[in-house]
Amino acid sequence: MKDKSKNRKRISRRRILPILGGTLLLPFFGFNLAPSEEVDNSIEEEYETLLKPDGTTVKVKVKALKRSKIVKKNISNTTFLNWLGKKI
Repeated sequence: MKDKSKNRKRISRRRILPILGGTLLLPFFGFNLAPSEEVDNSIEEEYETLLKPDGTTVKVKVKALKRSKIVKKNISNTTFLNWLGKKI
């Protein structure tokens, strides 16, 4: 009597490695290349560096700054330091 488990093909490293190697080559085919027009538009966008209350800097698009609402135009040094969380 033959055992059915011996008839099945087992998954071994020799069978898995070519599959893994083939999947690693997929990025080199370049299926998802962006059109050159979209790349040019992203280069033209201008960024401005701003300061957050915790002291870190952030790059923000100039287009978003033009659409933003200004809460206070001119503030004093003490108000700025309070906004930063520094004690005077």
